[in-house]
Amino acid sequence: MSKKIIIIGAGISGLATGCYAAMNDYDPVIFEAHNRPGGLCTSWHRKGFTFDFCIHNLAGSGDVKLRKIWDELGALKDLKIINREVFVRVEDSKGNALNIYTDVKKLKEHLKMISPEDQDVIENYLNAAHSLLSADFFAMDMDGISSKLKIIPKAFSIIKWGKINLEDYSHRFKNDFLRKAFSHVQYNMNGSQIPMFAHLIFMAGFEVGDMGWPKYGSLEFSKKIENRFLELGGELNYKSEVERIILENNLAIGVVLRDGSTHYGDIVVSAADGHRTIYEMLEGKYTNNFIDSYYQSFDESQEFGINVFIGVDMNLSHEPHAIALLLDEKIELEGVSRDSLYLELFDSATGLVPEGHSIIKVVTQGNYDYWKNLDSDKEKYNEEKKIVYEKILNTLKQRFPTIEDKIKIFDVTTPVTVERYTHNFHGGQPWPAKEGEMKIMFRGLSKTLPGLDNFYMVGQWAGAMVGLPNAALTGRNLIKDLCKKDGKKFQTTEK
Repeated sequence: MSKKIIIIGAGISGLATGCYAAMNDYDPVIFEAHNRPGGLCTSWHRKGFTFDFCIHNLAGSGDVKLRKIWDELGALKDLKIINREVFVRVEDSKGNALNIYTDVKKLKEHLKMISPEDQDVIENYLNAAHSLLSADFFAMDMDGISSKLKIIPKAFSIIKWGKINLEDYSHRFKNDFLRKAFSHVQYNMNGSQIPMFAHLIFMAGFEVGDMGWPKYGSLEFSKKIENRFLELGGELNYKSEVERIILENNLAIGVVLRDGSTHYGDIVVSAADGHRTIYEMLEGKYTNNFIDSYYQSFDESQEFGINVFIGVDMNLSHEPHAIALLLDEKIELEGVSRDSLYLELFDSATGLVPEGHSIIKVVTQGNYDYWKNLDSDKEKYNEEKKIVYEKILNTLKQRFPTIEDKIKIFDVTTPVTVERYTHNFHGGQPWPAKEGEMKIMFRGLSKTLPGLDNFYMVGQWAGAMVGLPNAALTGRNLIKDLCKKDGKKFQTTEK
């Protein structure tokens, strides 16, 4: 008789776990609080526009080793992959523009045209990206420890470029504009917090034709995996929020739903938020100092915390997909001055908007406490969201002078929005560990919990690493480990 695996959450990690479980003759049952798949990997529709929340660049979208995962999960079946010429353009109001081309040769020529005197710094930057072509970092977890051992020859480069952040490297340029612009090239995140290594593996990915974007966006991507799970015979229960994990003699034996119903299984897997799992569903009974210290180190200010979506009657297909705007006049949001904004533009080729229309998505940092304090008064909360929208719109008018008369609809999300719909701790994603980074890289943060058997965690929180590949791979690797434990050969099929 097949072992029954109860899976909490139908995000990418939960769906992936379920798919691989079904492929290997387990009996997977997923309980999901929401009414749709994907978790954070989602989109929503408003008046003919689809606002996409998640995917920026998808590792494994090209002809690389990691593609096998998405093929096994059916995630990209019949989906066109859009590969963009420019990863991001960083521009100021004076007409200066830095285009981070996905073609390294073209990028090198562009950088040298901007600043011939910086040839050595440019060569060093792009040679470093080229040196990582064979590292295949995103597929590092595919074959367990053996995959990780394969990156040892690149250890020197990883350590070297892991110690230098984008802001540090920007100071090496002699050209004033490059010194200012370069630290904004990775989604306009805080350059002092982003290691050069993170940016370099993106550039290496672009060079081999990876890191594209699936047409129709995040929800369609999630639905493809949902369909695969159901076709494999899995059971998926929506609007079924798990409140508690049932324990017996330090064994996880089932779950209690919000409606009071109980469901039992041989194994319980949480693909849900880590904090909610450990400290609420399990009441903090199975933890240690390492796990506790990680969750206590949360930074209330989050990258990608605020998202403003604006649907416009404008064809912006001539613009780069992503723009980091360096502002002459700072914009104050949440009482904090910002000197830049990050934009993502979606035209009709993405499948998200009608012909001749576009979406401008503006992403910036958001503070959970700021919005949580407002949330107790819905009128004030919604008023503040509108203020954020209006301030951002006023800034955008300098870049797109006709935008105000072309707006069809807008929407604003905050960390509280994410908390409400996904139950993620403070509406955020995992953050870089302040200590024990190598331990987490090789063993994860909480794939199992001390003193608790028949229980596992998968997803970004289990590994304390962000990204869809990490989410899917933790599920795949768990089922692989269970097969080994049960004396079965791990098997996969592709769709």
